Amino acid sequence: MSSTTFEKLESRFDPEAAKGMDEIFQFHFSDEQSHYLHVQDGTLGIHEGEHDDPSVTISTSTETLRGIMSGEINGMTAFMSGKLKATGNVMLATKLTSLFPGK
Repeated sequence: MSSTTFEKLESRFDPEAAKGMDEIFQFHFSDEQSHYLHVQDGTLGIHEGEHDDPSVTISTSTETLRGIMSGEINGMTAFMSGKLKATGNVMLATKLTSLFPGK
């Protein structure tokens, strides 16, 4: 995933929504290298590669993730249609939109 996409995520991060959290969001992309986000009590860390023990693992394409984050694609629709797969604490995946609210 391009660094531009991560810069956008970083600029949209809502520290208030992340208060009291300590979670790892692992992303496996079909078209890009894996990355993970470490959300810890109001802070965001973006890392390249694999985490040993992610809270939730999300498999998708960068295009689908961008669409979900921009609000153009409904996350539940992407999940139901197989464009997005999640394992682990799947309910955490639903928090992404509150952690990274729209524009």
